[in-house]
Parts: sequence; structure tokens; C-alpha cells
Amino acid sequence: MNGGLLVAGTTSDAGKSVVTAGICRWLVRRGVKVAPFKAQNMSLNSFVTREGAEIGRAQAMQAQAARVEPSALMNPVLLKPGGDRSSQVVLMGRPVGEMSARGYHGGRQEALLGTVTDCLEQLRGTYDAVICEGAGSPAEINLRRTDIVNMGIARAARFPVLVVGDIDRGGVFASFFGTTALLSPEDQSLVAGYLVNKFRGDVSLLEPGLDMLLGLTGRRTFGVLPYAHGLGIDEEDGLRVSMRGAVRESVVAPPHGEDVLRVAVCAVPLMSNFTDVDALAAEPGVVVRFVDRAEELVDADLVIVPGTRGTVKALAWLRERGLADALLRRAAEGRPVLGICGGFQVLGEHIEDDVESRAGRVEGLGLLPVRVRFGREKVLARPVGTALGEPVEGYEIHHGVAEVSGGEPFLDGCRVGSVWGTHWHGSLESDAFRRAFLTEVARAAGRRFAAAPDTSFGALREEQLDRLGDLIEEHADTDALWRLIETGAPEGLPFVPPGAPPAPALASGTSGRPAPDGRGFAGTGRESADVTVTEEAP
Repeated sequence: MNGGLLVAGTTSDAGKSVVTAGICRWLVRRGVKVAPFKAQNMSLNSFVTREGAEIGRAQAMQAQAARVEPSALMNPVLLKPGGDRSSQVVLMGRPVGEMSARGYHGGRQEALLGTVTDCLEQLRGTYDAVICEGAGSPAEINLRRTDIVNMGIARAARFPVLVVGDIDRGGVFASFFGTTALLSPEDQSLVAGYLVNKFRGDVSLLEPGLDMLLGLTGRRTFGVLPYAHGLGIDEEDGLRVSMRGAVRESVVAPPHGEDVLRVAVCAVPLMSNFTDVDALAAEPGVVVRFVDRAEELVDADLVIVPGTRGTVKALAWLRERGLADALLRRAAEGRPVLGICGGFQVLGEHIEDDVESRAGRVEGLGLLPVRVRFGREKVLARPVGTALGEPVEGYEIHHGVAEVSGGEPFLDGCRVGSVWGTHWHGSLESDAFRRAFLTEVARAAGRRFAAAPDTSFGALREEQLDRLGDLIEEHADTDALWRLIETGAPEGLPFVPPGAPPAPALASGTSGRPAPDGRGFAGTGRESADVTVTEEAP
């Protein structure tokens, strides 16, 4: 078997990531060697592979669903929004520059098609099947000319396309029909059918509509997935945190001790890797919420300042909203505060930033004896160590380099009283360390909270991925999906008019064609440089 599938969606957040993960888990349980793939991802939630490459967290989670090690091949292009309509472009796991949306879609994106197809072909040469995830909608007609993540990659690989629609939002039939009808005949020939996501109620009431959709488009529906609580995975963006969602939406386990522990996460601008708090929310008796007002910190036992793609902007936001003063009061009262990555940096004495914000020297909150200088090279690492007497592992993604001049050592950062700071993401997923940390927090907060001795975040994540696989196995036509992955889209699928309108012209000065040698991608910021886009993964 050497097949594949593109999971597209009628909209963003239709469920592409969940369905892709579910299909990967279903296939691997059948003994298929499968890999996930997303040509281009836009997200502030990222992960570092063992080779030191930065990819989207959703693809790392999908690799876990497939029971394989994540690699840069699975997400060759990652865009990390930085405000002002620009994003950092991460190519094959390494940042190569800042670029505006107009510059990226004005021809530079299309120049990367050779890179992403090369990555896909390498995966196809190693795995029995590759399950690709699209982005947004394949019917974004203004962007089709330069598309490398939806129909562009499907047509290049001749992969069949399964379109996912979120029926909980309403309008799913119109969305399925409209998505198909706005594609060119060549693209429509690859759209094999549809998958309904998040259905509530009696499926028999939906079936007449599915039959009518078949009559209108000539395409079948491959399954109706029921609405299931607590199945959020590592999100690309937004504030739906996976394990937090599971705690909020399902039966909450009672606290192991006498008290609950309340955690407030400051929802700073350009918040990144907020999945760091998933492991806290998985603990019985820990209540996690995101906040943006100073008064919401009053009853919190722990306040977390999370990572951000805009450290100086986040610092200004904390001051404008009175949250900075509230953090200073907490520290003076000996009440726990944890800063992670960018959040760690804002807790320091000052920041020298001529790279990210180019603001120069900016005074921090002064809660930790740390001075931060931003470097042009991004630190990407998978550190391991000990803290609070327990083993810890995590990952680092940052431009800011911290000089620690005091306090007690804490991972790569420090601790002063009840204020902790570290660049390590993911450290709270280390179960023994998390329990020791929560014990310290409860003691400082005066709470009779006790961490449950048997909570395993890794086991909970595996259970979650198995539930995704169960959804596919129990509610999709897996025999038909198998044939689709193995043999491609059916022949003779009818054209649904009107089809795609004429493509708009590209921005002035761009050809829309990759250079013959695969070069031609350059950023527009201070980090920009010409990049050979056919380089292999690290």
C-alpha cells in the first residue's frame, strides 16, 4: 500500500486536525505504517522535534496518533503571526525571515511547492500511507493560484480529498455544495466526498439531506461523527485548550485533597504554546481559566504568564490592563507566579530587543534577577534535567537569551520566593515534577490541595487519541475510506457548476513561478535571506 488522503474543511476549525489524527490512529491500529503531513501551518503553538526542528504542535500530536516520531518533513512550512500583518516564516524547522501576507501570497508561497512536494514524496517513500491536513478552506478562490496546502498539494500528489464540515455551526449542506462548486474541474475531480463532524441527534433525520447532497454533487458522505465532549487536541490557535476542554466539558474528578487549586493564565497578545497548561487542567481539583482583567487574579492560587510571540507587546498589555501591578502585589505577598518563555522574560529586570519588536531596551517587571537580550538566531532545543527533586523534560523556542544573576536555579531559569521563571515549554507534562510543583504552589497559597498520585498526562493523551480513532472506526465507512486511501478518488465524478472563477492577477513584480533552481524565497524583515527551498529536513 502506498496511498494517501487530503483532509480538507469547509472552514477553519471544521475539525481537520481531529479527523486527521483520528484517521492516523485508526490506520496504525490496523497495522498500517502511517504519517501525518501539513504542507503549511499558521500557528503560534509549535513543538521542537528531537532533531531540533520547529513544527506545528498539531502535527506533533498527529504523529503521536500515528505512533511515529515527528519530523520537519511533516510540516515543512510554519507561519508564526507576529502582528502588523506579518509572520515569521519557519522553513524545514528553521526560521528564515519575516514576511507580510501580501508578500507571501504574492508568489513566494508558490515557490515553496517544490519543497513541500519533496517532503511529501520522502514520507511516501517511508510510510504505507500519508494523511494530509489542509488549511482553512480549499475554496479560498482569491488564494488558489498560490495554494500549496489544499488543492495545490492534492493535485500535485494526485490525492483524493475528503471535505469535513462542522454541522454544529449550521449550514453544512450549503458549505459542502459551495466548497465543491467553487473549485475548478481539475480540482473537483479529486474531491471524493464529505465527512460530517459534531452531529447531535438522530442520524436518520440527517440521511435524507445526505441523499440529496449525493444527488446534487455526485459525491457520497463517508461518515457522520457525533459531537463528543473533551476531544480537543493541541490547537493551532484560539483558547480551546485540549485537556482544559476535557475537564470543563466532562465529569470533573473531585480533588484528591480538601481544596481545589485555581490557576489563572494571563491571555497575553500573540500567546504561544498555551498548551503548556493542559497538564495542569488534567489534574483532579485544578481549575484553569484564561483571564485579561486584574480583578480576575485576586482569587487565583497560581498565576501563569505564558509564552508569546511578542514579549514587549505582552509587557505593555500587562501594564495597560493593570495586570502588571497585580503581579507585583502577588509577589510582594508571597503568592505564586510562574512565567514561561516570553512570560519568564517579562518577569525579569529588563529586555534588550532589536529583533522581535525592535524596541531596544525595555524595563521588565523586576520580579526575577534576569536580563534578556534578543538574538537573531532562534533557540530550538529539547532539554532534560531535574527540578524540585524530580526529572523534567521540555522544549525551548525563543529568541530571547536570559542572563540569570541570582535566585534559586529552576530549570534554565530561576526562582525567587514564590515567583518562578523558565524558558522550558512542556515541563508540566512530566508527572512527578508537576505534582511536586503543585505541592509547592498549594503550600504557598495556603490551600489544602493534594496532587493525585496516579495522574499520567501521557496516558490521558493516549486515551484521547484512542477516542479519536474510535470515532473514525465506529462512525465512518472505514472500508470506503480504506479504498479511497489505497486507490484514490473515484473516476467520473461529475462537475458541479459554476466552478472556479478566473484567478486574480498576482501582485506587481511577482511572477508566481518558482525559480528553476528552487530559490526565490526571501523574507522582508531584518532576518531575511535567500533560502534554497529544496533543502532536506534536518
